[in-house]
Amino acid sequence: MNPLPDDRVVRVAIAQINCTVGDLEGNAEKIFNAAREAAARGADIVVTPELALTGYPPEDLLLRPALYARSDAALAALVERLAAFPSLHAVIGHPTMEGARRYNAASVWRGSTPIGRVHKRELPNYDVFDEERYFDHGTEPMVFDVKGTRFGVVVCEDTWFPHAPLASRAAGAEVLLVPNASPFHVQKLAQRHDVMRANVTSAGLSMVYANLVGGQDELVFDGGSFVLDAAGAVTAQMKDFVEAVEVFDFDGAVPRRAAVAPPLSLPEQVYRALVLGVADYIGKNGFPGVIIGLSGGVDSALTLAIAVDALGADRVRAVMMPSRYTADISWIDAREMAGRVGVRYDEIAIAPMLDAFRTQLAPQFLGLAEDTTEENIQARVRGTLLMALSNKSGRIVLTTGNKSELATGYCTLYGDMAGGFAVIKDVAKTLVYEVCDWRNATDVFASKDVIPARIIARAPSAELRDDQTDQDSLPPYEVLDVIMRRFMEEDESGAEIVAAGYAEADVQRVARLIKLSEYKRRQSPIGIRITHRAFGRDWRYPITNRFES
Repeated sequence: MNPLPDDRVVRVAIAQINCTVGDLEGNAEKIFNAAREAAARGADIVVTPELALTGYPPEDLLLRPALYARSDAALAALVERLAAFPSLHAVIGHPTMEGARRYNAASVWRGSTPIGRVHKRELPNYDVFDEERYFDHGTEPMVFDVKGTRFGVVVCEDTWFPHAPLASRAAGAEVLLVPNASPFHVQKLAQRHDVMRANVTSAGLSMVYANLVGGQDELVFDGGSFVLDAAGAVTAQMKDFVEAVEVFDFDGAVPRRAAVAPPLSLPEQVYRALVLGVADYIGKNGFPGVIIGLSGGVDSALTLAIAVDALGADRVRAVMMPSRYTADISWIDAREMAGRVGVRYDEIAIAPMLDAFRTQLAPQFLGLAEDTTEENIQARVRGTLLMALSNKSGRIVLTTGNKSELATGYCTLYGDMAGGFAVIKDVAKTLVYEVCDWRNATDVFASKDVIPARIIARAPSAELRDDQTDQDSLPPYEVLDVIMRRFMEEDESGAEIVAAGYAEADVQRVARLIKLSEYKRRQSPIGIRITHRAFGRDWRYPITNRFES
C-alpha cells in the first residue's frame, strides 16, 4: 500500500503512563500532559490506559458512591482543559455510574466535545481480577471517524474474547483502540500478542494496545504497549517498565512500521518488574526509605540490589544481626555487598538478647531438648530489632524470603517474615540465582558485579544452628521448585507430578508442606507478583483443609 497524503494519515499516540489509585487530580494531570505532548507531535488520537483517571485496580473504592462523584468532577475539569487541543481525540479510561449500574468505561472527546463512550463488556473474574464484584456488563460498540478511517474502542478484557471485536467490526470499525491495565507476569507479552491475533487481527482489524505501567501493591503493570496490523504483525512495540508517549502513523487502517523494542530475557523481566514494584510501593505510599536485614546470603543480597536500584543508596539501610552461628564469611560478604552498593550498614549482635530469652525461658523448657524453638527465637529477635528501627525511622522493612521458602514454610512467623513488603516472595530460589547472575552482568542500573560471587556460590543456609544448610530440611531447590510450580501454579495432582519423573516421597513432602504452611502465608506481608499464580490474591486455599491431591 502506498502512503496516503498527509491530510489522510492518522497519527495515534499511546500514553503509557503510571497512574496512582485514587489520585484523581494527579492522574488527570498525567493524562493532560500526555495529551499536550501528543498534540504537540501532531497526533489525531491519544489513547490512555484502562481506568487511567482512577488508577487500576481501585478494588472496593469502586463500591463507594463518592468515588464516582469525584471521578466525574475530575473528568469534567480535565475535559475543559482538553479544549486547548481542539482537533485531538482523547480516549480516557474512567469508571462511571449510570443509575444503579456501575461501568468500567472509556470515553472519547474531540477537544472538549464528547464523541462517545463504551462500557467494558467482558469482566474478568479470575486470577487477580474480580470485576464482577464491581461492574455491570456493557453491550454496545462504539465507533468514530477520523480522516475517513473508522476506529472502534474496546477495553482490555474485551479483546481476550472475539465478541467485542466482532461487534466493533460489524459497526464499521477498521482499527481497534484498546485501553489496558494488563498486569505483568513472566512471558506475558508474548501471550498478549497471541491472544490479540486470535481475537482481533483474525477479524481483519488492526489495533492499538495501550497498557498501563507502574506498581500497585503486589501488582506490576509493565507497559509494553504495541500496534498490530490486520495480518497480526507487530508494527510497533514500546519499551517495558517505563512511562512514555509515542506516536504511530496509520495510512487509513494500515499502521506504518515503527520502532519495535526487543524482548527482554526472563531474568531481566523479573528484575525490572521488582525494581518498579519497589519504587512505586515506597514512593506512592510516602515511605522515606527502607531497611533490610542483610545476612550474607543470596536472598537478602538480591533484595538489597533491587532496593538500591529502585530508590537510590541514600534511602536504603542494611543491618547485619550476627549470632554465634553466623559464619565469618557471612560477615565479610555482607560488609562487602553493602560497600559495593554504597548503603548505610550497621551490625547489631543478637547474643545478649538470646541469652536473656534463654534465661527467662529456662524454667519453662526444663528437661526439653533444643529444637526449632531456639532457632525461631533467633529469627524473632532479628525481626523485633528491624521493626524497632522501622518504627523509629519511618522506613519500611523489606523482607527477603523467596517463593520456595514461603511455599514450604521455611520461614519464621514474626521473625524473617516480619516486615512491610516482601520483594522476592514470588521468585523461586532457582530463579533468584538467575536474576543475580543477570544483575551482575549488566550495568543498566549502575555498575556490574554488585553481588559478591561467593554469596551466589555458597550453599544457602539460615545459620540458626551449627553446620546448617537449607537442604537439611528441604529437597534440592532444582527439584523443589519444579514440584512447587507444577502443584501450586499449574494445579497438577501429586500423581501427575510423580508420573512426570519426580520421586513420590519428594512430591508428597512438598505438597504437604505447602498445605501446612498456608496459615503462615496468610500472615505474611504482601509482595510483588511476577508469576501467573502467586501466593496472595490469586491463591486462595483454605487453612482448614483435609483434601488430598
